[in-house]
Parts: sequence; C-alpha cells; structure tokens
Amino acid sequence: MYERFIARRYLRSKRQMRFITIIMLVSVTGITVGVAALVIVLSVFNGFNSVVTQVLVGFDPHIRVEPAVGKSMQVTESLEGLLNRDPRIAAWSPFISSKALLIVSQQNRVVMVKGVVDSTVDRVSGLRQSVVLGEFNFEDTPMSSGIVIGLTLADRLAATVGAELTVVSPVGVDAMIMQFGQPLSKKCRVVGIYDSNNKDYDANYAFISLETARQLFEYPNTISGLEMRLHDIDDAEELKTSLGSVMGDRFQVSTWYDLHKDLYSVMQVERWTAYVILCLIVCVATFNVLGSLTMGVIEKRRDIGVLRAIGATRTSITKVFMFEGLLVGTIGTVVGMVIGLVVCYLQIHYQLFPLDPTVYIIPAIPVEVRWNDFLAVAFASMLLSTLSSLYPALRAARMVPAEAIRWE
Repeated sequence: MYERFIARRYLRSKRQMRFITIIMLVSVTGITVGVAALVIVLSVFNGFNSVVTQVLVGFDPHIRVEPAVGKSMQVTESLEGLLNRDPRIAAWSPFISSKALLIVSQQNRVVMVKGVVDSTVDRVSGLRQSVVLGEFNFEDTPMSSGIVIGLTLADRLAATVGAELTVVSPVGVDAMIMQFGQPLSKKCRVVGIYDSNNKDYDANYAFISLETARQLFEYPNTISGLEMRLHDIDDAEELKTSLGSVMGDRFQVSTWYDLHKDLYSVMQVERWTAYVILCLIVCVATFNVLGSLTMGVIEKRRDIGVLRAIGATRTSITKVFMFEGLLVGTIGTVVGMVIGLVVCYLQIHYQLFPLDPTVYIIPAIPVEVRWNDFLAVAFASMLLSTLSSLYPALRAARMVPAEAIRWE
C-alpha cells in the first residue's frame, strides 16, 4: 500500500533537522518513558500482591466454611462424604474459634483462641511450618494443655516456651458479673511460638487443641467451622459456588480472597490508580504527536495537493497520516516495553533496589511480570496514539487540491 510507504518516508525524512522532527522525537521519547513506567509499576504491584498472597494463604486456608446463623455447626455424614469425594479438596480440618483472655503473671491480653486438630492442621494451613521455637504438639494432660502463640504475642506477654498461662473463656462471664459463678478457665503451657510474617496474626491468635477448646468454649458436639486446602488455589471460587449450591443458606463459604477482601480491594484500587496516572504520561506524549502531525500537515500542504490532484482519495490521505502516527506509537511502545522488561529482569535476578531485611520480610522490591499487563499497556498506548493521529489526518483529507497548490 502506497499510503504506508509515504508515511514511512515522511517519518524517515533525511532533510535538515527541523522543529517538527524534534517534537516527533520528544513524542517517541515520551511514549517510551510512559510505557516503560507502566510495565515496571504494574510488575511491582504484581510482586507485592504475590508476596501478600503468599504470606496470607501460606497461613490461612483456601476455603473456610462457617454457619450462616449462630456460632456452631455439625459435621454430618453427608457433609463429610461430600468433602471427601470432591477431587479439588486436598484436605479439610475442623476448628473452634472464640475470643479469650490470656493471663501471665501481671500481663494479660484478649486474643482469638483457636482450637485445631494438631494431626491435620498442617494440611490446611502453614501453622506447623511457621513454628520457630518449641514444637507444634499440644501434649494435653488432665491438669494442663498445650498452647501455641505468636512471636509478637509472646513478646508482649513476656512468655517463652514452657511458660504457664491461664486461658479465661468468655463462657460464664455473665454469671461472674452477677456473682453467681466463675468463668471457665484452663491452665496452659506454651509448647511453641510461631512467626507467620504477619504481625496481626502473631499478636492476636493463639492455638490450642480441639478438645481443650470444646471444654473452654462449651462446644460439646459442634464446631465453629471447617477449613480446607485445595490442590489448586485457582479452583477456590469454583468450589465456593458448588459448595454453596449444595449446602444452601445454612452455611457461609469464604475463599482466601474473601477472608482478606478489604486488603485486596485497596490493593486493586491502588493498582488501577497507578495505571490511570501513568497513562496520563503517555497521553501527554501523544498530544505532542498531535501537534507535530498537525504542523506536518501544514508543511506537507503542497504534497497533499499534488497527491489529490493525481487521484489520491481523501481516505488515502487520511491513512498516510494515521499510519505516521501509528508508527510513532508503535516505536515508542515497543522500545518502552523492552526497557521495562529489561529493568524487571535485572530487578528479579540482581535486585537493583534492595530493602532492609531487618525491617521488611523481603530482601528487595518484588517484581512479577504478567503478559496480560503488556497487552493492557500496549492497548492503552496504541489507542492514545490512534486518537492523536485522527484529527491531523482528517484535516489533511479535507484540503482542497486547488487551494493547496495554487501558489506553488
């Protein structure tokens, strides 16, 4: 097509450097910088998202089932059979959860105490792998029970492995207030301290055996819910839908995303905000394209008139300048993507921007390259380049041949 040939000739013109050519180079540079920044920033957001997901999902289950009404539920034979037959479920385990008061000497804290089965809890969460002091083995006796607490909580309570503490249940608090009785309590010995890399967990969660939790919180034949680990985390939403349709409204099924929906929503808003703001850089660069092409149309007034006089249609003239703008956008987009990919590669393998390991849980700024981001960046860049080329191209097509070459 001769339109593309003419567009390339205009772009590669070897005439003396002019103001229009300088503006075009600035336009290419602006698009390149904007595209590279988009690729890098989106990859960094992906990296932080993956780190957060790894920390949270490494400690939390993939699926959690809880009663929709009330605080307790029963595992019936039909429900147990449903969970055992589903090939997507790798393991499941019951739990009992309630707030309680931990007392050690003069220190006390209200935390979430969770009763779990120590033989199956490591199949649904990373709790056992997170233990840094002691071991995850409750070793319950009639006189005392084992308890596993977080590193931050242990620091606040000044408790170490082997320390004795008292767990005071909220059951019986009403009777205590009326001076009719005492709340249920249990002596526990710290058998392990875990570090989940999440200070909220480490400061607010303690774990005891399921049987001890039954006694403390009066769950004789019921539980608070079920936690599941899947073979593939991507099946979580699909399994949530299928379990919801089978279980009905009696149960509430939550995925790993639902458990931290507020956090992920904020991260998604930040990601889109960064995408829009950085697209403005590309938008400013494409305004330079619009200006340089408009001045190019004025400069090429005689050429346009000659082309129209020898039979070129308005559509062909439009295509010439549209192709020129798209070439500028394509060059800037490709070069920007290459630069962005190189920077991401260097950060992944050589950690150009390290972080203080004593403050952060990661050694360097995380980067994760996703090809769908490249498609989104390329689409935005090419769309803006196309729109910026539209007005100059239509203006060139509206030129009257006789007026264009009258004084030549």
